[in-house]
Amino acid sequence: MTLYATQVRQWLAVPAALGLLIAVCLLAGKSEVPVPSITSGMGNAQLAFFTPVLAIVAVMYCLDRRLGQAETTAVQPVSTLDRGMVTVTAALAHLAGLLVGMDIARNTVLLLAVALLIRRLINEAAATAAGLMLLVLNLVAGRAYDPDGLVSHTWWAIALYPADNFSAWLATAAAFALALPLGIPRR
Repeated sequence: MTLYATQVRQWLAVPAALGLLIAVCLLAGKSEVPVPSITSGMGNAQLAFFTPVLAIVAVMYCLDRRLGQAETTAVQPVSTLDRGMVTVTAALAHLAGLLVGMDIARNTVLLLAVALLIRRLINEAAATAAGLMLLVLNLVAGRAYDPDGLVSHTWWAIALYPADNFSAWLATAAAFALALPLGIPRR
């Protein structure tokens, strides 16, 4: 099973992608890119906000690689390996979050949950695009003004919540717990 994980599924791409995520976040620092907003004209978003997509691309790449006949005759279900590796990816994202910010770790797990659900409904390519579109949707439509007139976020834009917001973490954990068995079904 180890050979299958490294040679066929190529799960070693995930730690490499998380390493790239860390490098981009550290090199980009507080660099911002302009992003349009429905409510506040043109706003800015940190470049690091988009880095969780790197991890999602790697996970979907690994889940897309398969040998159908080998998987159907395996002694241990490959879905067990996949669930374990996706869970390890979430844990590694939290370790990376210690270096780059826990909001990046939360958003990585949130995008992973969305990607797993979309993967179940459509395919891996659409799942990767859905993660990026969720980030863009949060930036474009998820910003609002608070009573003081400062730019804030709407209640549903979980990716924009600060790293210490408990409700955002709870919603992310619930989405991940729901998506893991649905996104990687037993065969």
